[in-house]
Amino acid sequence: MSSRLVGVGVGPGDPELVTVKGVNALRAADVVVVPVMDTGERGRAEATVAHYVPAEKIVRVVFALNERTDRARREAAWDTAGRRVAGLLEAHGCVAFATIGDPNVYSTFTYLAQTLVELVPGVAVETVPGITAMQDLAARSGAVLTEGTEPLTLVPVTAGAAVLKEALAGPGTVVAYKFGRQAAEVAEALRETGRLADAVWGSALGLPEESVRPAAELDGSPLPYLSTLIAPPRRDGGRGGKL
Repeated sequence: MSSRLVGVGVGPGDPELVTVKGVNALRAADVVVVPVMDTGERGRAEATVAHYVPAEKIVRVVFALNERTDRARREAAWDTAGRRVAGLLEAHGCVAFATIGDPNVYSTFTYLAQTLVELVPGVAVETVPGITAMQDLAARSGAVLTEGTEPLTLVPVTAGAAVLKEALAGPGTVVAYKFGRQAAEVAEALRETGRLADAVWGSALGLPEESVRPAAELDGSPLPYLSTLIAPPRRDGGRGGKL
Protein backbone atom coordinates (compact mmCIF):
# COMPACT_ATOMS: atom_id res chain seq x y z
CA MET A 1 0.00 0.00 0.00
CA SER A 2 1.18 3.53 -0.74
CA SER A 3 1.70 5.97 2.10
CA ARG A 4 -0.87 8.71 2.70
CA LEU A 5 -0.31 12.36 3.48
CA VAL A 6 -3.44 14.07 4.78
CA GLY A 7 -3.63 17.84 5.16
CA VAL A 8 -6.14 18.61 7.92
CA GLY A 9 -7.57 22.08 8.37
CA VAL A 10 -7.93 22.76 12.10
CA GLY A 11 -9.59 26.18 11.91
CA PRO A 12 -8.32 29.58 13.07
CA GLY A 13 -7.60 28.72 16.70
CA ASP A 14 -10.75 27.71 18.56
CA PRO A 15 -10.51 23.93 19.17
CA GLU A 16 -14.30 23.65 18.93
CA LEU A 17 -14.14 24.71 15.28
CA VAL A 18 -12.32 21.58 14.10
CA THR A 19 -14.78 19.49 12.09
CA VAL A 20 -15.73 15.97 13.12
CA LYS A 21 -14.05 14.71 9.95
CA GLY A 22 -10.92 16.63 10.87
CA VAL A 23 -10.79 15.15 14.36
CA ASN A 24 -11.29 11.65 12.94
CA ALA A 25 -8.47 12.19 10.44
CA LEU A 26 -6.09 13.39 13.15
CA ARG A 27 -6.87 10.41 15.36
CA ALA A 28 -6.66 7.91 12.51
CA ALA A 29 -3.20 9.05 11.40
CA ASP A 30 -0.10 7.29 12.75
CA VAL A 31 1.55 10.64 13.46
CA VAL A 32 0.43 14.27 13.21
CA VAL A 33 2.94 16.80 11.95
CA VAL A 34 2.58 20.38 13.16
CA PRO A 35 4.59 23.27 11.68
CA VAL A 36 6.74 25.42 13.95
CA MET A 37 9.01 28.37 13.26
CA ASP A 38 12.72 28.10 13.87
CA THR A 39 12.20 30.07 17.08
CA GLY A 40 10.40 26.99 18.43
CA GLU A 41 7.31 28.50 20.00
CA ARG A 42 4.10 26.51 19.99
CA GLY A 43 1.85 27.50 17.10
CA ARG A 44 -1.94 27.57 16.80
CA ALA A 45 -2.07 24.31 14.86
CA GLU A 46 -0.16 22.45 17.56
CA ALA A 47 -2.25 23.96 20.36
CA THR A 48 -5.44 22.92 18.58
CA VAL A 49 -4.27 19.39 17.76
CA ALA A 50 -3.26 18.83 21.39
CA HIS A 51 -6.95 18.88 22.33
CA TYR A 52 -7.59 15.76 20.26
CA VAL A 53 -4.50 13.55 20.08
CA PRO A 54 -1.88 12.54 22.68
CA ALA A 55 1.39 14.46 22.81
CA GLU A 56 3.47 11.43 21.83
CA LYS A 57 1.68 11.32 18.48
CA ILE A 58 2.55 14.94 17.58
CA VAL A 59 5.74 15.61 15.61
CA ARG A 60 7.02 19.19 15.41
CA VAL A 61 8.72 20.08 12.13
CA VAL A 62 10.44 23.41 11.54
CA PHE A 63 9.27 25.38 8.50
CA ALA A 64 10.43 28.77 7.26
CA LEU A 65 7.07 30.30 8.08
CA ASN A 66 8.51 33.77 8.66
CA GLU A 67 11.09 33.87 5.85
CA ARG A 68 9.94 36.13 2.99
CA THR A 69 13.08 37.87 1.78
CA ASP A 70 15.79 35.23 1.42
CA ARG A 71 14.49 32.76 -1.16
CA ALA A 72 17.53 30.48 -0.96
CA ARG A 73 17.17 30.14 2.80
CA ARG A 74 13.44 29.52 2.44
CA GLU A 75 13.93 26.84 -0.21
CA ALA A 76 16.60 25.12 1.88
CA ALA A 77 14.25 25.10 4.87
CA TRP A 78 11.44 23.63 2.74
CA ASP A 79 13.75 20.88 1.49
CA THR A 80 14.84 20.03 5.03
CA ALA A 81 11.24 19.91 6.24
CA GLY A 82 10.23 17.83 3.24
CA ARG A 83 12.94 15.25 3.93
CA ARG A 84 11.86 15.07 7.57
CA VAL A 85 8.24 14.35 6.63
CA ALA A 86 9.34 11.96 3.86
CA GLY A 87 11.12 9.93 6.54
CA LEU A 88 7.93 9.81 8.56
CA LEU A 89 5.99 8.60 5.53
CA GLU A 90 8.51 5.81 5.00
CA ALA A 91 8.05 4.69 8.60
CA HIS A 92 4.29 5.13 8.87
CA GLY A 93 1.35 4.37 6.61
CA CYS A 94 -0.51 7.61 7.25
CA VAL A 95 0.86 11.02 8.23
CA ALA A 96 -1.47 13.93 8.93
CA PHE A 97 -0.32 17.53 8.63
CA ALA A 98 -2.31 20.01 10.71
CA THR A 99 -2.69 23.49 9.30
CA ILE A 100 -4.63 26.46 10.62
CA GLY A 101 -7.64 27.41 8.53
CA ASP A 102 -8.05 25.28 5.44
CA PRO A 103 -5.26 23.27 3.75
CA ASN A 104 -6.17 24.67 0.33
CA VAL A 105 -6.26 28.36 1.32
CA TYR A 106 -2.83 30.02 1.69
CA SER A 107 -1.55 26.98 3.55
CA THR A 108 1.90 25.62 4.32
CA PHE A 109 0.50 22.23 3.34
CA THR A 110 0.42 23.16 -0.35
CA TYR A 111 4.20 23.53 -0.54
CA LEU A 112 4.84 20.46 1.57
CA ALA A 113 2.64 18.30 -0.64
CA GLN A 114 4.42 19.50 -3.78
CA THR A 115 7.76 18.58 -2.23
CA LEU A 116 6.68 15.13 -1.05
CA VAL A 117 5.16 14.09 -4.35
CA GLU A 118 8.70 14.33 -5.71
CA LEU A 119 10.42 12.77 -2.70
CA VAL A 120 8.02 9.88 -2.05
CA PRO A 121 6.90 8.14 -5.26
CA GLY A 122 3.30 6.98 -5.10
CA VAL A 123 2.34 8.97 -2.02
CA ALA A 124 -1.39 9.64 -1.89
CA VAL A 125 -2.24 13.24 -0.97
CA GLU A 126 -5.61 14.08 0.58
CA THR A 127 -7.08 17.11 2.32
CA VAL A 128 -9.77 17.64 4.93
CA PRO A 129 -11.29 21.13 4.73
CA GLY A 130 -11.24 23.45 7.71
CA ILE A 131 -13.09 26.56 8.83
CA THR A 132 -11.31 29.72 7.71
CA ALA A 133 -10.55 32.89 9.64
CA MET A 134 -12.93 34.91 7.46
CA GLN A 135 -15.82 32.57 8.34
CA ASP A 136 -14.99 32.74 12.03
CA LEU A 137 -14.63 36.53 11.99
CA ALA A 138 -17.95 36.88 10.16
CA ALA A 139 -19.65 34.77 12.83
CA ARG A 140 -18.04 36.60 15.75
CA SER A 141 -18.62 40.10 14.36
CA GLY A 142 -22.00 39.67 12.67
CA ALA A 143 -20.55 40.71 9.30
CA VAL A 144 -22.23 39.10 6.28
CA LEU A 145 -19.64 37.88 3.79
CA THR A 146 -21.81 37.80 0.66
CA GLU A 147 -25.38 38.40 -0.44
CA GLY A 148 -27.10 37.63 -3.73
CA THR A 149 -24.78 38.17 -6.68
CA GLU A 150 -21.96 39.86 -4.75
CA PRO A 151 -18.45 38.58 -5.48
CA LEU A 152 -15.99 37.80 -2.70
CA THR A 153 -12.32 38.71 -3.01
CA LEU A 154 -9.64 37.34 -0.68
CA VAL A 155 -6.36 39.27 -0.61
CA PRO A 156 -3.17 38.56 1.34
CA VAL A 157 -1.82 41.99 2.24
CA THR A 158 1.68 40.53 2.08
CA ALA A 159 1.17 41.15 -1.65
CA GLY A 160 1.08 44.88 -0.94
CA ALA A 161 -1.52 47.48 0.01
CA ALA A 162 -1.99 48.42 -3.65
CA VAL A 163 -3.52 45.00 -4.34
CA LEU A 164 -5.96 45.54 -1.49
CA LYS A 165 -6.89 49.02 -2.72
CA GLU A 166 -7.64 47.63 -6.19
CA ALA A 167 -9.92 44.99 -4.68
CA LEU A 168 -11.70 47.54 -2.50
CA ALA A 169 -12.54 49.56 -5.62
CA GLY A 170 -14.61 46.59 -6.84
CA PRO A 171 -18.28 45.76 -6.15
CA GLY A 172 -18.16 42.97 -3.57
CA THR A 173 -16.89 42.03 -0.15
CA VAL A 174 -13.13 42.13 0.33
CA VAL A 175 -11.36 40.00 2.91
CA ALA A 176 -7.74 40.80 3.78
CA TYR A 177 -5.45 38.29 5.45
CA LYS A 178 -2.13 38.91 7.20
CA PHE A 179 -2.52 42.68 7.27
CA GLY A 180 -1.31 43.39 10.79
CA ARG A 181 2.07 44.83 9.88
CA GLN A 182 0.50 47.16 7.31
CA ALA A 183 -2.45 48.27 9.40
CA ALA A 184 -1.86 51.95 8.66
CA GLU A 185 -1.86 51.40 4.87
CA VAL A 186 -4.99 49.24 5.16
CA ALA A 187 -6.84 51.92 7.15
CA GLU A 188 -5.92 54.51 4.54
CA ALA A 189 -7.11 52.26 1.69
CA LEU A 190 -10.44 51.75 3.47
CA ARG A 191 -10.87 55.49 3.90
CA GLU A 192 -9.98 56.29 0.29
CA THR A 193 -12.45 53.74 -1.08
CA GLY A 194 -15.30 54.57 1.31
CA ARG A 195 -15.21 51.14 2.92
CA LEU A 196 -14.19 52.09 6.45
CA ALA A 197 -17.57 52.43 8.16
CA ASP A 198 -18.78 48.83 7.84
CA ALA A 199 -15.42 47.03 7.92
CA VAL A 200 -14.31 44.89 10.86
CA TRP A 201 -11.06 43.24 11.81
CA GLY A 202 -10.10 40.46 14.19
CA SER A 203 -7.08 38.62 15.54
CA ALA A 204 -6.45 35.57 17.75
CA LEU A 205 -9.98 34.39 17.01
CA GLY A 206 -11.22 31.88 19.56
CA LEU A 207 -8.22 32.40 21.82
CA PRO A 208 -8.04 34.18 25.21
CA GLU A 209 -6.40 37.22 23.60
CA GLU A 210 -9.06 37.50 20.89
CA SER A 211 -9.80 40.97 19.54
CA VAL A 212 -12.72 41.80 17.22
CA ARG A 213 -13.07 45.51 16.48
CA PRO A 214 -14.55 47.97 13.97
CA ALA A 215 -11.99 48.96 11.37
CA ALA A 216 -12.85 52.60 12.09
CA GLU A 217 -10.82 52.19 15.30
CA LEU A 218 -7.62 51.39 13.42
CA ASP A 219 -5.12 54.04 14.45
CA GLY A 220 -2.13 52.93 12.41
CA SER A 221 -0.51 50.92 15.19
CA PRO A 222 0.86 47.53 14.10
CA LEU A 223 -1.44 44.59 14.81
CA PRO A 224 -0.77 40.85 15.14
CA TYR A 225 0.50 39.45 11.85
CA LEU A 226 -2.39 37.00 11.44
CA SER A 227 -5.09 39.67 11.57
CA THR A 228 -8.13 39.38 9.30
CA LEU A 229 -10.26 42.15 7.81
CA ILE A 230 -13.76 42.01 6.31
CA ALA A 231 -14.90 44.99 4.25
CA PRO A 232 -18.48 44.48 3.00
CA PRO A 233 -19.85 46.53 0.10
CA ARG A 234 -22.55 49.14 0.64
CA ARG A 235 -25.92 47.38 0.91
CA ASP A 236 -28.70 49.92 0.54
CA GLY A 237 -31.23 47.99 -1.55
CA GLY A 238 -33.08 46.42 1.36
CA ARG A 239 -33.62 42.72 1.92
CA GLY A 240 -32.63 40.79 -1.18
CA GLY A 241 -31.41 43.95 -2.87
CA LYS A 242 -28.39 42.17 -4.35
CA LEU A 243 -30.35 39.26 -5.87
